[in-house]
Amino acid sequence: MSEIYIPEGSHFVGVSIAATELAEQDINVLTLYRGSKIIPNPKKERLLEADDKLLCYGKLESMRSMVPAKTRRRRRPEVLDLVTDVPNADTTAE
Repeated sequence: MSEIYIPEGSHFVGVSIAATELAEQDINVLTLYRGSKIIPNPKKERLLEADDKLLCYGKLESMRSMVPAKTRRRRRPEVLDLVTDVPNADTTAE
């Protein structure tokens, strides 16, 4: 299960759920979150809008392929070096 966010400017904006061809990729849309509304089992004819979220069930690899590689790289956390000059908690001042 995964949540797919439809940002402003996405090619899914203004497209019906059926036209996204998610069903052909074995991805089922379980819930549509639109603002403060929750729409369970949305109809396939419903048009998607910017800032919609789709709760989907299906092949995780198919859903990952929908996220552009550039976005995936950006979300990777930055690895920082450990700071070694911090005094240990075991050594207490007496």
